[in-house]
Amino acid sequence: MNDDLLPDLIAAVEQQLTSPQTPYVAKALVRLTKLGIPESEAKFQIAICLGEEMDQVVRKRRSFDEQAYRASLDALPMAEDCENNS
Repeated sequence: MNDDLLPDLIAAVEQQLTSPQTPYVAKALVRLTKLGIPESEAKFQIAICLGEEMDQVVRKRRSFDEQAYRASLDALPMAEDCENNS
């Protein structure tokens, strides 16, 4: 994923955290922070999931798959060796 997109993805996550259409994003953030992950890192990991799903939308020319995004969030936290700490 292009690091230049990260600020936009984080902004999208911030919007999702307050949106009534995406309560599962806030639930993921709470779960991650309860595991001891700093909020900024948790948002980063959520943004990576969003970016990966958006990448699939572009590459496969398909609609956003909310179920796949939710499954990605459910699979968090990322393994330490996969993280790109911000």
